[in-house]
Amino acid sequence: MIDEVTMKIRADELIRMALAEDVTHEDVSTACILRERAEGKAELLCKQDGVIAGLPVFARVFSMLDERADVTCFVQDGARVTSGEKLAEVRADMRAILTGERTALNFLQRMSGIATYTAKIVKLLEGSSLRLADTRKTTPNLRIFEKYAVRMGGGGNHRYNLSDAILLKDNHIGAAGGVRQAIAKAKAYAPFTMKIEVETETLDMVREALEAGADIIMLDNMTPAEMKEAVALIGGRAVVEISGNVTAENIARIKDIGADIVSCGALTHSAPILDVSLKNLRAL
Repeated sequence: MIDEVTMKIRADELIRMALAEDVTHEDVSTACILRERAEGKAELLCKQDGVIAGLPVFARVFSMLDERADVTCFVQDGARVTSGEKLAEVRADMRAILTGERTALNFLQRMSGIATYTAKIVKLLEGSSLRLADTRKTTPNLRIFEKYAVRMGGGGNHRYNLSDAILLKDNHIGAAGGVRQAIAKAKAYAPFTMKIEVETETLDMVREALEAGADIIMLDNMTPAEMKEAVALIGGRAVVEISGNVTAENIARIKDIGADIVSCGALTHSAPILDVSLKNLRAL
């Protein structure tokens, strides 16, 4: 589970890396016009309707550059926001505001875009048994932010990384020599507290996974008819996850399958940003 406390533990290192990417030795555009501290204020404005996520990260960028920075937020992460709405005010040394602006907005736009797209799919799933989860198809080094954003949009997190749970995919199964063999090896190796999930592509694989005692069975890239048959075959003896090229545009076809979870890589690899801007910088 990725919560706000967990995110803060990891955030500083990642924010520092992002700032270092943008400034190798100095921000020459800012340095040429401001040589010493000058207090200023800027406004964070929303330019699209959506769900906001990443305000603590946005604020932390400026406090890392100026320990006296003060960011006042008028909404909280997970809130629905509208175009034209003022989301926050930043008061700090104007050098910090100018230098940190792009990095802070990059985090906020990316995270808010993910939250917005997640909320859209959650809305489309209303009335069904399906719970929405993300995947590991995240931007390298930004996973903690992106999975947090999914939660702010109303979705859930799948495993955070390879250490969290056993998920035997097609290549694991191939390496082990088959579904039964892969599950047997997993049961012999895993601690009793760890669930075993198996990716299946056919009904025969579903039967094997069920007979071998998988805790979670993923139905990967099956047709709706095949998925319905698989759910009936499993009959509640394992958690059923649906996966495979799921998007907002096609999710209606699986809404009434009767599965438990739908995992969607598009939440993090294809969500467009939410447009926000830092405007009206002026001296105080």
